[in-house]
Amino acid sequence: MTTATTSPDPTRPRRPRLVRLLSELWFQVLLGAVLGIAVGLLWPDVGIALSPLNDWFIASVKMIVVPVVFCVVTTSIASMDSLRKAGRIGAKALGYFLVLSLVSMLIGLVVANIFKPGAGMKINLDELDAESIPGHDQHAPGVVEFIDNIIPSSLFGAITGNEILAALLVSIVLGCALNVSGEKAAPITSGIAALSTVVFKIVAWVMRLAPFGTFGALAMVLAKYGAESLQQLGYLILLFTGTCIVYVVVILGAISRACGLGLISLMRYLKDELLVALSTCSSEAVLPALVRKLEELGVGKPVVGIVIPSGFSFNLDGSAVYLTMASLFLAQAVGIDLTWQQQLVMVGVMMLTSKGTAGIAGGAFIVLASTVTAVGHIPLAALALIVGIDRILNEGRVFINVLGNALAAIVIGKWENDFDTDKARAVLAGKYEPPSADNSEPPVDDKQSVG
Repeated sequence: MTTATTSPDPTRPRRPRLVRLLSELWFQVLLGAVLGIAVGLLWPDVGIALSPLNDWFIASVKMIVVPVVFCVVTTSIASMDSLRKAGRIGAKALGYFLVLSLVSMLIGLVVANIFKPGAGMKINLDELDAESIPGHDQHAPGVVEFIDNIIPSSLFGAITGNEILAALLVSIVLGCALNVSGEKAAPITSGIAALSTVVFKIVAWVMRLAPFGTFGALAMVLAKYGAESLQQLGYLILLFTGTCIVYVVVILGAISRACGLGLISLMRYLKDELLVALSTCSSEAVLPALVRKLEELGVGKPVVGIVIPSGFSFNLDGSAVYLTMASLFLAQAVGIDLTWQQQLVMVGVMMLTSKGTAGIAGGAFIVLASTVTAVGHIPLAALALIVGIDRILNEGRVFINVLGNALAAIVIGKWENDFDTDKARAVLAGKYEPPSADNSEPPVDDKQSVG
């Protein structure tokens, strides 16, 4: 995992450029992607056999995600001056998530209406098989089921399980209890902070396995679908990719500039996390590393601890763009002309169903299936049209989800005056030097207000 940049030691011999590249995680992930594509195309049987590599990597990451959420959220809230700040951060984050989700869905809606990617396909519904749709028998949770999933059966069960929302609830409750208990609970808070150091050391080890996960994932995809998978329904793929690029440049670029940062510099800083998310098609895979990177960038620990874990459940802007574009594509492909009223109702349903799918494999696809079923305007069997390319479309979804959540933490941090803009610019420029541990000057109050 990349850490803050320090001045190079002039007495240390400089390693050859190739050796330096091979030691960089982003380059190793890129190399794994190229090799995976080659193996999948040239030796399909081998590519299929390599699919467990990605499954093992994702399982390793999920093993550590809940401990990261527990340590970060609990210590963040326990160390706050007042619980009022935690509530304020949570309310601001939730409002921001809802606005961005709505904007994302409306963008997808407008693009699909203008370019009509499914028009002219004239698909015969009798030839489509709903049974072939992964997760066709699953559904996005309703309000009652959503709350049932959040409340764990036991306090420690949530910490040892794999449900992020349940772990988030327990972490918030425990953090609040530690905060109001004062000095009596200080040993527990210190213990959890020490545990956090150990957990992040494990995260660093797990992330070194990312190139192997990338290799196995892409070898399997290319072996299963072949080169034609990159051409099947190419117009939708190109249109969705173009929309994602425009969204990143225009929407996320504007947000980044408003925060006083360059989007390209931020993406370069987060290149390891973005590449791992792209190659594994999993936003959750980079949550632990993203938490550490944002703290190093200058975002306050309380803000990161609340915004990032909740963002990966409630702020999936890439998935929001996908949901509306895919829905209209399916309607157009089977010859159904949805009115604007029907489309807006569909957006309203998606705003609800898309907020409870954290931890569900293929969550965005299941939300799409449940929305299609709930609204009733598009036959469920139509989803068979995009099953083969859903993995490809997922690339744009996870990229925006990760980058969007990173910017969400920066926005809330700036809103809370808990973001060091000068430090962030120095880190992004590679000029930041951490304070010397043996500095004899008196400590400076780090709760300075930044603009």
